[in-house]
Amino acid sequence: MPHPSTLWHEPLSFPILVLGLIVGFCCWAYRWNQRSLPRLAARYNVSKHTTNYEGPTIIPLEDFEWKTTAPLQFRPFKGKDRYNLTMALETLDPSELIPMDSTYKERLRLREELIKQHHDIVVAVNDSPTADPRTRPAVSELYSFILGNYLPTRYPNMFKVSQDTKTHCEMFESVVTGKKWPTTLSTSTPTIRGLEILAETVDEDFLILLPEAETEAMGPSDQPKYILQAYANCYPAGFNSREKLGLRLADIHSPVPGYPEKLERSMDRFFARIEVGRFVKRVNWSITTEAELFAAFGSIHGPAYAEDGTQQAMKPEDLKLDQTFLRCERQTLYRLPSSKALVFGFHTYTYPVQQIKDEGLGEDLAIAIDGLKKGNSPAMYKYKNGNMWGEALKAFLRS
Repeated sequence: MPHPSTLWHEPLSFPILVLGLIVGFCCWAYRWNQRSLPRLAARYNVSKHTTNYEGPTIIPLEDFEWKTTAPLQFRPFKGKDRYNLTMALETLDPSELIPMDSTYKERLRLREELIKQHHDIVVAVNDSPTADPRTRPAVSELYSFILGNYLPTRYPNMFKVSQDTKTHCEMFESVVTGKKWPTTLSTSTPTIRGLEILAETVDEDFLILLPEAETEAMGPSDQPKYILQAYANCYPAGFNSREKLGLRLADIHSPVPGYPEKLERSMDRFFARIEVGRFVKRVNWSITTEAELFAAFGSIHGPAYAEDGTQQAMKPEDLKLDQTFLRCERQTLYRLPSSKALVFGFHTYTYPVQQIKDEGLGEDLAIAIDGLKKGNSPAMYKYKNGNMWGEALKAFLRS
C-alpha cells in the first residue's frame, strides 16, 4: 500500500475524477438547501402557508416582541401652518402593512366588545339591490392573505399555521389569544363571519371597495367609480359606517368640505389605476374630546352639541384633559391580486394632548389648529369642530 504522501502523485482515471466531483457537488447542494431554503421561504414568502399565493414579499420579524413594542408615534401637524386638502400618499413596504405593539391584546378585547354591542355598525356586507357578487371572493381573498400568509410570515412568534391532523385543513393559530381559524373561508362560512374573525384578530380596520359595473353610457376615458361593499370598522371617527355601505367614494366623502373640487377626480383616478403590488399609506389627524375609539355617534366631525342641544364653544376651564386626544389614522391602500378589490385599511392611534404639550409641541399643534382655517379648504376648521374646542385647547397648549 503506498504511503499517503504519494497518493496525490499517482494518476486517477478521468471517470473516477468526474464521479468524485459530482458526488461532492451533490453533498454541498443538499446541505445548502437544508440550511437556506427555510430562510428563503420566509424571506420571499415561498408558499409554505397558503398554496398558489400571489401576494407581495413579506419580510419576517423573527425576534419581534409585541409586549415591549411601543405604539407608533405620529405628529402629522408639525410644520403645518395651513391645512391643504390633498391625498398626501407615500409608498408603503408591504411588510409593514399591519403594525403590532403593546396595546394589541387590550385592543382585541375592546374590539370583541364592540362587535357584541354594535355588531351591525362594526361589520357589514352590502346585501342591498346594489350588492356585488364579487364581494364574497374579495372578503375571502383578504381573509386568506391576512391569516394564511401575512401574519404568520411577518410575526412568526405571534402566529402559526399548521395542518389539522383530523380534517387535514390548514389552520391559523394566534399564540397570543389561543384562537384558531381555518386559513380559508369554507363555502358554508358566511361572508360576514370572515369579517368578524379579521376584526377579532388584528387591531386594524378594513374597507373593501369594488368598481361599479361598466355601462354602455361610460366613455373610453371614464374612470369606474368605487363602491364600499363590505367592511370591518371598529373605530369609526365620527360617522356611522353602516350609512356609508353601498355608496360611491364621492358620496362617502360628501360631508368633507372641498372634496368635490379638490380631491374627487384625483381620488377616482388613483383608485382606478393603482396596480396590484403597489401599497401606499398616509396619516391624518384630528382632535377628539371623547376618549372612546368607537365614535360612530361622536362629534369628531360635523356639528357638536352641548347637553341642552345647542352648539356651544368650550371655555378653557371646560376642557377635560383626560378625554382630549390627538387622534391619528395610519391609512393604507392596496389592490388584491385575484379579485382586484381595493382594500382601505387603517390603524387608529390616540395621544393625550398633555403628552403633546410635554413633548414641547404645544405651539406646533396650536399653529396647526389655526391652520385649519387657512389653506385650500377653510371650512375644515368647522368640519373638525375647531369652533367648539379650538380656543380652549390652544389656551392650554400655550399656557
